[in-house]
Amino acid sequence: MITYLDRARPYTLGLFRIIIGSLFTCHGIASLFGVLGRDTLRAGTWPGWYAAVIQLGAGTLVALGLGTRTAAFLGSGSMAFAYFDIHQPAALLPIENGGEPAALFCWTLLLLTFTGPGALAVTRTSHPAARQQEPHLGAPV
Repeated sequence: MITYLDRARPYTLGLFRIIIGSLFTCHGIASLFGVLGRDTLRAGTWPGWYAAVIQLGAGTLVALGLGTRTAAFLGSGSMAFAYFDIHQPAALLPIENGGEPAALFCWTLLLLTFTGPGALAVTRTSHPAARQQEPHLGAPV
């Protein structure tokens, strides 16, 4: 049975994508331009400046729903690197080492890599499975 929740799934996923992409973009903007309570990173400093560029670019693409899977995969990988290179050496668990944002962004962006953009995206994927509609009640499956 198709429920109201099932019908709302693509829109909820689209809203989730927009929020996660916007938050990821804010991290890049804050680090690159010294706003939102952050200091500006010097251009070319490793790894922070490059991570901020990825956050700005990938976050914007994810929020718009433009190349979502590729942008989310790149952002997820950068957050995995940030967690294991910057946070994890201080302590094992994210609650101990301040790596909760990196871990959460890593996993949410990885989720978007597999789910795709949902509704409200600038572009829709051309994968045949993404175009497949849910079966109607009583329709043969």
